[in-house]
Amino acid sequence: MLKVNYIGRQQTVCFAGYFAWEGTAMNKKQIAFIICVNDDEEFAECMYYLERLYVPEGYSTDIISIQNAPSMAGGYNAAMKEVGTKLEILNDEFQHVHKYNPIEHIKTRIKTPESIVKKLKRYGYETSIENMLRYINDIAGVRLICSFTSDIYRLAEMIGNQSDLKVLAIKDYIKKPKESGYKSYHMLVSVPIFLSDSVVDTKVEIQIRTIAMDFWASLEHKIYYKFEGDAPDYISRELQECAQMVSELDDKMLSLNEAIQACLEVENTPVPVEPVKEKQEQEKKQEDIVEHILGKES
Repeated sequence: MLKVNYIGRQQTVCFAGYFAWEGTAMNKKQIAFIICVNDDEEFAECMYYLERLYVPEGYSTDIISIQNAPSMAGGYNAAMKEVGTKLEILNDEFQHVHKYNPIEHIKTRIKTPESIVKKLKRYGYETSIENMLRYINDIAGVRLICSFTSDIYRLAEMIGNQSDLKVLAIKDYIKKPKESGYKSYHMLVSVPIFLSDSVVDTKVEIQIRTIAMDFWASLEHKIYYKFEGDAPDYISRELQECAQMVSELDDKMLSLNEAIQACLEVENTPVPVEPVKEKQEQEKKQEDIVEHILGKES
């Protein structure tokens, strides 16, 4: 992949060059330059150099400018950190109360300009800050990795009960997996970010999945990325079969965990003192009666 990065003198403008996309396919005859700009003079400097680039015959360029992108990215970074901190607190509280951690680990990421532009073009929208804010819901993403499927719904309920988080949408790809075999639980939430002069509600996508689901999804993404979204049919079939194996593994591990917990509950259940004492007294009375009867017979 072609990639060119430039940062202006005051770091108020930057651009990256990528092969452009048409739908989900890469157009290797067109180079898209995404310019994030806050300063008109440095934007003009960028354009000066871009317009003088040598473009080989048969190739074209697409220049996309995005205003105020650094401040927007800062807002999404703040929202991602806010959600991440909340989840760590919930995990610590669960460990303290239940002696168990439902979260194995947390991953966070901000979507790259290339991915944002590609997604907007795939949806048929012009590239602008307004369209990014309105139509791209996963610019800020937080991924929770759990041990068992039961942890997923437990965490989703805990997140939904947070008074300062607003759940905007839920997609349950565990009960209804994608055609590819992808499984995960997605929550789109809105987080209030308190700036110096305003409060901005910012969207964050939370993905909750098991270790096995994350393993499959990571490899599936890498495989399809290599094929630029057009993998052969036999690869897709193999991935679907692997997804079924992953699902069966999750079910088996959950069943084993429930069996282990049931055994521990039986072992740790205290025997009530009063019933034992009453039983001992009753046995003693029976022994006394037997001795009395035997004594009379002799």
